Amino acid sequence: MTQDELFKVLVAHCKEYGFIFPSSEIYDGLSAVYDYGQMGVELKNNIKSYWWQAMTRLNENIVGIDSCVFMHPKTWVASGHVAAFNDPLIDNKDSKKRYRADVLIEDYLGKIEEKMNKEVEKGRKRFGEAFDEAKFRETNPNILREKAKYDEVHNRYVAAEEANDLKEYKQIILDCGIVDPISGTANWTDVRQFNLMFSTQISNTGADDDKIYLRPETAQGIFINYLNVQKTGRMKIPFGIAQIGKAFRNEIVARQFVFRMREFEQMEMEFFCKPGTEMEWFRKWKENRMKWHRTLGMGDDNYRFHDHEKLAHYANAATDIEFRFPFGFKELEGIHSRTDFDLGNHQKLSGRKIQYFDPETNESYVPYCVETSIGVDRMVLAVLSHSYKVEEVGNGESRVVLAIPAPIAPIKVAVLPLVRKDGLPELAQKVVDEVKFDFTYQYDEKDAIGRRYRRQDAIGTPFCVTVDYDSLKDNTVTIRERDSMTQERVPISELRSIIDKKVNMSNLLRQL
Repeated sequence: MTQDELFKVLVAHCKEYGFIFPSSEIYDGLSAVYDYGQMGVELKNNIKSYWWQAMTRLNENIVGIDSCVFMHPKTWVASGHVAAFNDPLIDNKDSKKRYRADVLIEDYLGKIEEKMNKEVEKGRKRFGEAFDEAKFRETNPNILREKAKYDEVHNRYVAAEEANDLKEYKQIILDCGIVDPISGTANWTDVRQFNLMFSTQISNTGADDDKIYLRPETAQGIFINYLNVQKTGRMKIPFGIAQIGKAFRNEIVARQFVFRMREFEQMEMEFFCKPGTEMEWFRKWKENRMKWHRTLGMGDDNYRFHDHEKLAHYANAATDIEFRFPFGFKELEGIHSRTDFDLGNHQKLSGRKIQYFDPETNESYVPYCVETSIGVDRMVLAVLSHSYKVEEVGNGESRVVLAIPAPIAPIKVAVLPLVRKDGLPELAQKVVDEVKFDFTYQYDEKDAIGRRYRRQDAIGTPFCVTVDYDSLKDNTVTIRERDSMTQERVPISELRSIIDKKVNMSNLLRQL
């Protein structure tokens, strides 16, 4: 199964088992908008809880807020979004489809990287243990040819980005022979800028001064509340403010399931520090955030840093934590040193003094800020895409299992009476009463026990507890572990402690 095929199967699995649905599906859906089903919302909430507790519980100097989606329109003037929150837009005249010019070029570069990686894998198979990848990349003529092509296009692309040269974007697309995947033609329009913010009116008059925006990021809600939090919380520099909330972007091309949507959710933390110390904190938060991801146990080699060559208008340093999705390494979380750009601009435009008085040095200054920002939906997709597995279980049979890290699994335990008679359902309900106050659970008495196991595997349930005839005699049950499928006979009184050892969120937090 190719990665594209795997991704399509995963999308179908998410709908079939209640994780993610196309929004407004009874009206044929709405492009790039998705709803979370009964399993998806549990997974999403568990991911948010893991992030929130890691930020606010484990750091005495980080507190949380919840700001509104609507903010004064001057907020977005000060932040630079009104003037600079644009993507380069290009249309194919034949297919009438719209694309981001930078994404077309990046995909082209990605294909060159794929070619080079395939050559490396051929070399690895050919030379075995004696294979030296670094030397192979330096000497193999096929790789050197592709590397020269990559460097030429990449250098032109970086220069076009820095100069905001829209004509050069188009010329690169034409020179590289990049065609529309639908029409197969290179009949492109000129590249133009496209502002990504959704706008609406705050009253019913429709006048221009009534215009407001749906927030394109949650960060500004933190910045405009900086003084409120700092004063009421008596916060001392350095300190952070965390927030989880919805954001909205009118993406040119919203694609790849929940990876890029028009309505999405962010987990952001702004860490305020003394000017001159921001790079030290930038390095610390890079390390901290990578550890948070790797603690989930989804494979260290599935993560990498990607430092930005072109910095946003507010940053003096930026990196992405990229994850290996089925469609390649893509951004999962951004870490940015935003300097004093945001607080400084809000101070200028609002006329309010937004400074911190340092009692140790008797000086006032506008704090600098290091930001960590992660998309909740992308995190959900990372977990699901890594967890989805098809395993052979013997006798020519296979099972589909979501090997979701146990502390964030939607359902922690399933309680299953062997049959629907002879007092087994009644005893199973007593088992439910034993676990329901501590864990999310499902009770299922329909179909053969093996089929019920498979249903729980498909939604990622770490434990299944089976109540059988022996349970009536000795108050023991069979507990089945999802990943190994091993079964053990245990007393009902010990269930909570056995399950808790694996699914408790503190198991993750203690490793941070």
